[in-house]
Amino acid sequence: MKVCILSGGTGAPKLIQGLKEILPEEDISVIVNTGEDTMVGDLYLSPDVDTVLYTLSNQINEDTWYGVKGDTFITHNTIKEFENKENNTFGENLRIGDKDRALKMHKTHYINKGYPLSKIIKMEKELFGIKANIFPMTDDIVRTKILINENNNKYLIDFHDFWINRRGNATVVDIFYENSNYAGAPSKTIECIKNSDIIIIGPSNPITSIAPILSIKDIKDTIIESNKPVVAVSPIIGDGAVSGPAGILMKAKGYPVSAGGVYNFYNDLGININTMILDNIDKSRIEKTKLELNNSNIIYTNTIMKTIEDKINLAKSVLGSI
Repeated sequence: MKVCILSGGTGAPKLIQGLKEILPEEDISVIVNTGEDTMVGDLYLSPDVDTVLYTLSNQINEDTWYGVKGDTFITHNTIKEFENKENNTFGENLRIGDKDRALKMHKTHYINKGYPLSKIIKMEKELFGIKANIFPMTDDIVRTKILINENNNKYLIDFHDFWINRRGNATVVDIFYENSNYAGAPSKTIECIKNSDIIIIGPSNPITSIAPILSIKDIKDTIIESNKPVVAVSPIIGDGAVSGPAGILMKAKGYPVSAGGVYNFYNDLGININTMILDNIDKSRIEKTKLELNNSNIIYTNTIMKTIEDKINLAKSVLGSI
């Protein structure tokens, strides 16, 4: 079975670990959000792409779901020492490990030489010996922007500023995907959808991880026209997000923080969800959930992925849904 999974940087990579245990790796294709790509100092960061690369090469730091396990931070700490002595900043507001920095330097080098991101990712996945396919949602520049209200004034800020600098402490008014109307998907990204047997929407943040991918018209239209079964794993359990700012951002978009809210958000984007995978906790609200999901197919299972067994079992539930 060939699968195509839409992925952000935390929940979906955990599911990818489970899929990797039960499918030939070459049958797994991942379309990754690049709406959070940014510059930190002189480095080009593609955080969700790097997390998927590290996940599939068994290097991911599972304590943070960012960076390389066992990495050192000599360069970052030295930069901070310079900053303290000079009372100045290099703009490195993210703790970047030394091995992780090397990958980011690799991307930056080839971005500056004019290489498309899709080609760079292919180079990197081959350097890591990854057999799965990894595709960016676009080679164009699309950035997730957060409109916030601060002291009765509205400001449009980068997601990186919202989540890293402000730690999500802001009054969110709306979320936009800058330039998405003009961006296209790489041809291989589209082929991956057409050649798959199932489209999986991973349990990543619907607003800032999945919606940017679906904001690319080529991708959304291909999913709709392919008529492939679409299975979505809810990142919301009960009335709270498993991690990250999904709850805050769902509310800002006018959706309830629930599995039904996730379903309706994707439905309003034009994506027909054939099956929703919900956590067992949501069984207690089964009648309300059925109503919210218009009596669509629902599978209840454990969606909290703490162990590799949890990840494999969830992957089996996803694949067994079609």
